[in-house]
Amino acid sequence: MGKKNSSELLKKIHDAVVAFDEEKAAELCRKALEDGIDPYDAIMKGLAAGMDTVGDLYEKKEYFVPELLLCSDAMYAGLDVLRPHVNVGEHQAAGKIVMGVVEGDIHDIGKTLVKTMFEAAGWEIYDLGKDVKLGRFVEEVQRTGADVVALSALMTTSMMAMPKVIEMLKAEKPEVVVLVGGAPLNEEIAQKYGADGYAKDAISAVHEAERLYKKVA
Repeated sequence: MGKKNSSELLKKIHDAVVAFDEEKAAELCRKALEDGIDPYDAIMKGLAAGMDTVGDLYEKKEYFVPELLLCSDAMYAGLDVLRPHVNVGEHQAAGKIVMGVVEGDIHDIGKTLVKTMFEAAGWEIYDLGKDVKLGRFVEEVQRTGADVVALSALMTTSMMAMPKVIEMLKAEKPEVVVLVGGAPLNEEIAQKYGADGYAKDAISAVHEAERLYKKVA
């Protein structure tokens, strides 16, 4: 299939997610498989890209929680079609990830989007939710043997807890990869806090986790 046609189809998959059209998303994903588009590309450049746009619309207050949920239903409808066809070993070192919003913070829409992307990419996810006590992250890494921990904070007050959690995690498992994200953070703050990586959005979170995980795996 030509590059132009395949990018048009990926754009249609993206649009179906944004328009929360479950049937259309599933139908277009079936067409992508028929046309020989790599299912992982269809997930990341179609479904996940759609959810990324949805995240932007939410930030701009054009979409609200009900729309987000409907969009993720459309994404999952497409995912159900594509996921069985993804050759995990070929595309990513799908590892185990613990994720949560740090203590004192109850903003979890961003984390939910990130979780959706990691699910799409075939990771095993241990989601601790929001307002997570610092010690819980360490306990969950001990319990699951997770390779990556993703910490999220949307408030400047709660992000202050991050260096402490990172220190605790590294003391427990020095090789664990810690990824941080959230509105008040940036690359510089992430480095200062001792994180291994920073992700500005849900799609880059997956790419960054894969890149860092491959180094230690």
